[in-house]
Amino acid sequence: MTEERVITRRDFLRKAAGTALAAALGSGIPGEAQGEQKGKVVLIRNAEVLGRHQKARKEILQSMLDEAVKTLLGENEALQAWRKLFQSSDVVGIKSNVWGYLPTPKELEEVIWRRLLDVGVLGKNIGVDDRGVLDNRIFLNSTALVNVRPVRTHHWSGIGGCIKNYIMFVPDPPAYHGETCSDLAKIWSLPLVRGKTRLNILVALTPQFYGRGAHFFDRRYVWPYKGLIVGTDPVAVDAVGAHLLQVKRIAFFGEDRALDVPPNHITVADKKYKLGVSDLNRIQLIKLGWMEEVLI
Repeated sequence: MTEERVITRRDFLRKAAGTALAAALGSGIPGEAQGEQKGKVVLIRNAEVLGRHQKARKEILQSMLDEAVKTLLGENEALQAWRKLFQSSDVVGIKSNVWGYLPTPKELEEVIWRRLLDVGVLGKNIGVDDRGVLDNRIFLNSTALVNVRPVRTHHWSGIGGCIKNYIMFVPDPPAYHGETCSDLAKIWSLPLVRGKTRLNILVALTPQFYGRGAHFFDRRYVWPYKGLIVGTDPVAVDAVGAHLLQVKRIAFFGEDRALDVPPNHITVADKKYKLGVSDLNRIQLIKLGWMEEVLI
């Protein structure tokens, strides 16, 4: 797709399966992308990852994330793959998300921390934070970042994903809420984050696929998908996440119910800021693990 445009509200409201996001992001996700290929994303699911009260099981999360990273980087051993991303000399900030209704699972933060220690990063050089990153010594001195947050609908940006997760790296986040948060990718060019992100993990254990209004949460629109969406390209990861939420809305409602805004910022991140790949036709999606109702 060479035409440069963003998703319009008309695009997003089309009811035919795949057309809402496909108008700007491509018609679908092939198992093996054809032609020019610039995006690679791993979707991994496990039917047993959620225990009682939807609490994540850490040992299964560890296995899922290791398998995803190995596949992403083409390695047979987990530590070999992680060593391609991080060095023992790195100072690593794990950019989490603390939104009360659907935060990054502590178990996943611990899994990432464990692997960083395993590759030789010193514990004193690892930190986890969200809203305090601008005052956190680790993030201010970081050489590497891990970006991890749950995927959900979002009042100002259409969806909350990996691109949106860096909004706390600016002192005035609401300044980026205008124009459907279309310029979120600009944050990724700031010195504090530019070129530092080694891994993006979109948590799809219990995604929220529909919502209207600020801080909206309704358990009717959350489902146990039990997955992780992993990649080095945040735009490709978010494009896959947005597609998943859209397909789930179609399956649930029989049509693609409108969100407050379409996720324009994903396409803008590609077309204007060249942060990554938003066209689904140029993303290689590798699916691993549990395939029941995988949807995409």
